[in-house]
Amino acid sequence: MKEKNITALVSCFARAYHNKNNKIKIYEDNFAEKILSKEEYNSISYNMSNGIKFFNPNFVGNNIEALEWIVNNNLAPSILARSAFTAKSIERDKVLGLKQYLIFASGYDTYGYNDKDLKCYEIDKPEMIDDKIKRIKNANIENSNVQYIKSDFTENNWQEALLNSDIDFSEKIFCSLLGISYYLTKEQFYTMIKKISNLMCKGSCMVFDYPLEEDSEKENINRQLAKGANEEMKSKYSYQELELKLQEYNLLIYEHLDNKDIDEQYFKKYNSISDNKIYAPKGVNYCLVVKR
Repeated sequence: MKEKNITALVSCFARAYHNKNNKIKIYEDNFAEKILSKEEYNSISYNMSNGIKFFNPNFVGNNIEALEWIVNNNLAPSILARSAFTAKSIERDKVLGLKQYLIFASGYDTYGYNDKDLKCYEIDKPEMIDDKIKRIKNANIENSNVQYIKSDFTENNWQEALLNSDIDFSEKIFCSLLGISYYLTKEQFYTMIKKISNLMCKGSCMVFDYPLEEDSEKENINRQLAKGANEEMKSKYSYQELELKLQEYNLLIYEHLDNKDIDEQYFKKYNSISDNKIYAPKGVNYCLVVKR
């Protein structure tokens, strides 16, 4: 891979760091650190801690404290909570017979390696999939229940790639679109949701996160980071607009969380024992929808 996907690497790092350094885990990921090389983990740690003044100009402390502050305040909140929200939703759906999980823009997501009850499908750009498979092999991670689908979902051939896979769209499927809405135009994102809905059967689910029209300070920082990595965030949404669009695509909102809901459900226990607390950024919501 000529250029590493910085956003995917940092997301993986945030999960690895949290899993490695905390007894109470908001989202447990025992594979994230294995996917990263030691050099990558150390390099991200070094660059983040030395960039503390970008995140917090008034910070006082050493590099270890700086890294913890950055992870808990900027990197981890969205990454951990949305992963936990998705895992909880999947477990609930498995009780109802779910056996298939499709991850769009899978990056270095590791859910499929932990949950062997599901057939997991990961779709991403060919260079990302190739790099991930190499990492999985190097880490000796068992992945027989995972099928990789090489396709860029910003182009028009991704539906064909899905239909050529082993996915059975006549059976329920759970689709994850986490971290995607930010990087597509509204037209691209809505078109994508519509096309996925047309493929899914009744009772199938889709989960995604999305930015509101008003950003928080944390999200402004994340936008600057993404722009610096040539992955500029493009769109913002309102709940009312989203709800109307989903209805057009025969989708119903089953669960919707704002930052207060996320804090209560996923960070409360952690924050009760931690001095460096984690709070969900204002301006980012989670949405779980069901096909009618």
